[in-house]
Amino acid sequence: MLSFLNVLLFAIHSLLILFNLFGWVCKRTRRLHLWAVCITWLSWLGLGFKYGWGYCFLTDWHWDIKRKLGETNLPNSFIQYLLENLGFNFNPSTTDYITVGTFLLATGMGLYFYFSNKT
Repeated sequence: MLSFLNVLLFAIHSLLILFNLFGWVCKRTRRLHLWAVCITWLSWLGLGFKYGWGYCFLTDWHWDIKRKLGETNLPNSFIQYLLENLGFNFNPSTTDYITVGTFLLATGMGLYFYFSNKT
């Protein structure tokens, strides 16, 4: 069951990241994109106020499962984990800056296109 949950959370988390970055592109998904972005910001900043800035509840749940499966030395960031597994060895601070920057850009694009009703 843990292996299934590990794969499931990997898929959900990866798809959420892609949706957060590109969900604004399709007019039909812009409202859902704004909800996803808001939930992500609430996790990073709202829950982050208590657990540390940039806190992601999905990463926390996923890492709990990975630890139960025997994995160790997990990075603080799921995106850092993805990049390392793809063969990229960025400094975690660099990954964090790129993550926040691209997320800010995607948030801005989502807000612009949602409220301007542009196609």
